[in-house]
Amino acid sequence: MSKEEALLALMHRTKYLVVQENGQRKYGPPPDWIGPPPRKGSEVFIGKIPRDCYEDEIVPLFEQIGKVYELRLMMDFSGANRGYGFLMYTTPNDAKRAVKQLNNYEIRPGKTIGVVNSLDNCRLFVGKIPKDKTREEIIEAMSKVTQGVVNAIVHSYARDRTKNRGYAFVEYENHRAAAMARRKLLPGKIKLFDCDIQVDWADPEPEVDEETMSKVKILYVRNIRASATEEDMRRYFSLNGRFLLERVKKIKDYGFVHYSCREHAEEALQALRTQQELEDCELCQDGCKLEITWAKPVNRLDASHLRMDATKMAYSWNGREVEKSEKPNQKSRVIVQSPPMYINETQYPHYSSSFLAHPYGDAPVYNQYPLMYQK
Repeated sequence: MSKEEALLALMHRTKYLVVQENGQRKYGPPPDWIGPPPRKGSEVFIGKIPRDCYEDEIVPLFEQIGKVYELRLMMDFSGANRGYGFLMYTTPNDAKRAVKQLNNYEIRPGKTIGVVNSLDNCRLFVGKIPKDKTREEIIEAMSKVTQGVVNAIVHSYARDRTKNRGYAFVEYENHRAAAMARRKLLPGKIKLFDCDIQVDWADPEPEVDEETMSKVKILYVRNIRASATEEDMRRYFSLNGRFLLERVKKIKDYGFVHYSCREHAEEALQALRTQQELEDCELCQDGCKLEITWAKPVNRLDASHLRMDATKMAYSWNGREVEKSEKPNQKSRVIVQSPPMYINETQYPHYSSSFLAHPYGDAPVYNQYPLMYQK
């Protein structure tokens, strides 16, 4: 049976359609699918695919794990695949099982494939933005030149909340929309606010499974006024003693509130949000609203990497790295603290490009530390 006949047989069996567009061949979604696409975390990256291996071999293999929502196989002009693709299941659990069971699977004699979790990055870093632009103006401007914009994360200066820091993280509805936007916004193609902007992938936010998040009893708080103390926070977030707190940690204009149990944290979050709608908050900065969300547990390995990077930075000054044995003078020395036990994306934003290690190729990203904590 030829490859064309095998593909037609697969389509006849599953009733899935195959469409080729923008250098990729897409198989799916299921004809009976109703509602939005599967949630984030349901996709895997497949690498080291033989160049003459197609859907008729890949789909039956991955169907053994769970129901396939979509397969996107990257293609070149000759009709051969480019050696990699992305397969989406209907649930994140099936994606995790596929990584465990099919990574290094021998798809043909002597030919193994690599299967890892897809980054599924939906966020772009946009730099060189005029500092007088607001979040709403940035969303509006980006929506005019790209499709699928859903949000923008803009950080302002602590001393002047009317000015942004010259960059923003723009979120899209899916990875494909973000990828198309990045391609469209390459340097020199499009200007934003009559300025040449800098665009690249932002460091994707680490995934935390639902089971872990359901046990979190720590709230992350942003836009706290500079003069507020931890005692002020303790009084406000305990609702004057109504809920028991284990500890409170304030770092510049944000902080973390540890409750004694999950139930107290849930009740307090609901009560605080209702209270904010009814009256002004005594803790928030002028012209800002106190942002309260669940904190996310940070991976211990990721945290150790951040500390190593910060330690390396601590031994550099005047733009060059020095040995620990060298002792710079007080005027030229740069003191860089190690990231604290609570890590947040507003704390150490980077402007320079770095590389995110990937088993099948490196992709440039811009680092941002998500709202996370470490026990």
